[in-house]
Amino acid sequence: MRPELLAPAGGPEALRAAVQCGADAVYLGFGAFNARRNAKNFTEAEFRAAVRYCHGRGVKVYLTLNTLLFDRELSAAAQTAVLASAIGVDAILVQDLGVLQAVRAAAPDLPLHASTQMTVHNTDGALQAREMGLQRVVLAREMAKEQIAAVCALEGIETEVFVHGAHCMCYSGQCAMSALIGGRSGNRGTCAQPCRLPYTLEGQDNRYPLSLKDMSLADHIPELTAMGISCLKLEGRMKRPEYVAVVTTIYAALLRENRRPTAAERRDLEAAFSRSGFTDGYFKGKPDASMFGVRGEKTPEPKELFAHVRTEYERCEHRSIPVSMALCVRRGVPCRLTVRDGAGRSAESTGPVPEEARSKPLTPEDLRARLGKTGGTAFEAAEIAVELDGGLSLPASAVNALRRDALAALEEVRCAPPPRRTGAYALPRKEHAGEASPRLSVSVARAGQVSAELLALSPALLYVPAEEIPALPPLAIPAGTLWAVLPRIYTDADRPRLLRLLQAAAERGAAGAAVSNLGHLPLCREAGLPMRGDWGLNVTNSETLRFLQRAGLRSAAVSFELRAEQIRDLDKALPTEAVVYGRLPLMLTEHCLNKPRRGACRCAEAPALLTDRTGAAFPVLPAFGCRSEIENCKTLFLADKNDWKRLGLAFARLRFTTEPAEECLRVLRRYSGAEEGWKPKEFTRGLFYRSVE
Repeated sequence: MRPELLAPAGGPEALRAAVQCGADAVYLGFGAFNARRNAKNFTEAEFRAAVRYCHGRGVKVYLTLNTLLFDRELSAAAQTAVLASAIGVDAILVQDLGVLQAVRAAAPDLPLHASTQMTVHNTDGALQAREMGLQRVVLAREMAKEQIAAVCALEGIETEVFVHGAHCMCYSGQCAMSALIGGRSGNRGTCAQPCRLPYTLEGQDNRYPLSLKDMSLADHIPELTAMGISCLKLEGRMKRPEYVAVVTTIYAALLRENRRPTAAERRDLEAAFSRSGFTDGYFKGKPDASMFGVRGEKTPEPKELFAHVRTEYERCEHRSIPVSMALCVRRGVPCRLTVRDGAGRSAESTGPVPEEARSKPLTPEDLRARLGKTGGTAFEAAEIAVELDGGLSLPASAVNALRRDALAALEEVRCAPPPRRTGAYALPRKEHAGEASPRLSVSVARAGQVSAELLALSPALLYVPAEEIPALPPLAIPAGTLWAVLPRIYTDADRPRLLRLLQAAAERGAAGAAVSNLGHLPLCREAGLPMRGDWGLNVTNSETLRFLQRAGLRSAAVSFELRAEQIRDLDKALPTEAVVYGRLPLMLTEHCLNKPRRGACRCAEAPALLTDRTGAAFPVLPAFGCRSEIENCKTLFLADKNDWKRLGLAFARLRFTTEPAEECLRVLRRYSGAEEGWKPKEFTRGLFYRSVE
């Protein structure tokens, strides 16, 4: 079965371009809650018109509600879902687990898709999404073809894969660089794209080490089709309509003919938009230096190409729906026209009683010629059957009215929203204020940061990466304190190793695991381990806390994109944790940035430094699977404030990354009140006192 082709619609003109150029479905934003808030998006009137325009032409419409929301925004998001369901949208994409719950309550019959912002990147994540009732998962762009194929082989869940467009350097849903540096959150749809700026990275001569070329999997269409992928997605809601037209036209042709692009099509794709060409490195499982590229400042616009495609989608109707027509003209009874589309939907119209012909009587050929004039509609007459008594006359205007009324009625049938229930959603009133004061928890990046002196200060929880637990020094760790931190990203091939690491952690005394991805839930259930939610789950509202509480988690760390008052006001149905010290993670990359342009990986050595134009240096730490985690240039520090103690938190976490063991101890002493006065040389308050867009 051929995959669906899904095209971006950043505004009404781009939507028309996508539909007329061959898209099977479009995705668009309506309102403030989507991951491209800076796109033109749609007003309510435009949204209604867009759904009608698409459905009349057999094109599906998916609405993006795929951002993290705060408590005060959930009711409005639910109302948006109710409106979208009533209008007839085919599905909604979500990232936020709380939004998922709110939308499901308000529009229980509306299909939901897991946005790529959910960071689903393996079969565990897809299975968990299926268990949660999601119909489709949009897979991470970083997945190799074998990994994609494994998810496609699962039953009961559809797969959607990006095949063309911009690459984020960070795994979608795990990037905080724009939020922490500039207050514009990628998780809330306002990313400022700091990855496209120049940086200096130790060991590399690339001035743009975070800027990837655009993806193009045009050469792999036959392979993708054979995998059984449900949907191929084109990126570009921020791009102009002509770009959408070029890319959609080419990919629609490739899918129809199940082939690779011609040389001319390759040139058009690159002319429409590229960054030093294209890459398929992730799909091939080869994330190397060849994947990086930038958009030249003086890259000329392909005026002739864009003018041509604009003419095509503006002036021509390329998405005509074939219909069969059956006209009955009998003596003494009103004439009747029935029209039917390929899906069996039908409508009819009636006209006047025909008169006896005074001169030339009607012929079947006359009537077919008049009925075939469907210009100005989305229909074309593929078959016309006429039942006609001889010797009758009918005005041309009457035949035209029959055709016009029947097609209008068929359009109403095709555009009618499906019957769906409407529920009600309102954020429940706050019932759980949380704890009077938090206990301190500690997370480390390396086993060597754990010392007897640190344990003597009795941190309530000690988080250690699962792969580091075997290297812990032989210290007595109080029961219930040690928790194994699972890597945010892992492949299906890593799964057996992770299960062994979890078993080893339990034997070392670990009470359970810290989870930061949907895929961790089935993994930990299989291992039989209790779970605590880590900050990678992006908890920004009370509804998400309730979801995690129902999922059986012991506690949950909130997103560091929440300011103090927002943390305080959460309904803490689950014991809640927040990071109050440490370098905050900005990006998690599939690329190993500690690997020189040519040479071996240096993950075991001192971390590289990524330096921006202002001289700020961001440590690049090794992450599980030879990936990289970029940390903030400054350390979050709040020990000289008391606000973090009054937020109802159960735990306040000290996050140790680059600190030696001696400094970890000193920080814990400072926060526990055993030492006064110490501060990091450079520090930040993070987003604790300021809002993100």
